Amino acid sequence: MDERRSDLKKIIMDTKTLPTLPGVINKLNSLSNDDKSSVQEMARIVSADQVLSARILRLANSPSYGFYRVSTISNAMILLGVNVVKSLALSSSIFEIMEKNSVGLWEHSLGTATAAGIIARKLALPEVEEITTAGLLHDIGKVIIGLKCAEQMPLIRNKIKLDDLYISDAERAVLDTDHAEVGGWLSKSWFLPDKLSEPIACHHNVACSEDHRVKTSVVHLADVLIKASGFGDSGDSYVPPIQQLAWDQLKLDEALLQEIVVELEDKLVEVKNFSLELASAAVA
Repeated sequence: MDERRSDLKKIIMDTKTLPTLPGVINKLNSLSNDDKSSVQEMARIVSADQVLSARILRLANSPSYGFYRVSTISNAMILLGVNVVKSLALSSSIFEIMEKNSVGLWEHSLGTATAAGIIARKLALPEVEEITTAGLLHDIGKVIIGLKCAEQMPLIRNKIKLDDLYISDAERAVLDTDHAEVGGWLSKSWFLPDKLSEPIACHHNVACSEDHRVKTSVVHLADVLIKASGFGDSGDSYVPPIQQLAWDQLKLDEALLQEIVVELEDKLVEVKNFSLELASAAVA
């Protein structure tokens, strides 16, 4: 492993240097690994942090999930599942950074989550909420690279512009890794299940997904469709092709893809309104 890549991985895996909420998360991890613990116990831990609770409920009521009337953390855990709520809790501080400093990336992430949910429901896949969450988290590595590699960011941007590269290719040229792999490292350091960490790590290379290729294919397709829609800003100027492996894995055809695109176009209006509401609330 190249020295730069190795050093970056050590930084990512050191959760003390990341914008997480270790007190709440450690308790939540312990309870979620205890068969005797209840949803109510876990909900009480999360609810003790009012800011965290507000962020989770806001996301649970977003168009990406589509419940709209989730009023308590207990309800969120029942509807979304413990893994999803834990993921949202872990990511909440990073989401706040995205909302304030990377609005385009935040909207891209919300859009990808929405698209992933639509695809999963259209294909009648299980664990739709977890697939939606994988879509929401798929580019979280970009935020971490921005935080931990601030000095290299101008080099990455120049590579994208001068060499006409996708952001992943530019990241690898400068850092010997990319945001997908960094997101995978981060999700591993957070002890997220493989069914979430694998789509995050492999959404640009479906072939690297081993155990959760269907979920990874959904997130890959969702990411491509949102880039094609022009919704938000992923950092890429070009829309990548849908990988043949993902197409085959999901048993897609042109008619089904068109149905997904039409439903997504309608839903993105709601997502944009939701994003504007958040921006207005932040200013207020």
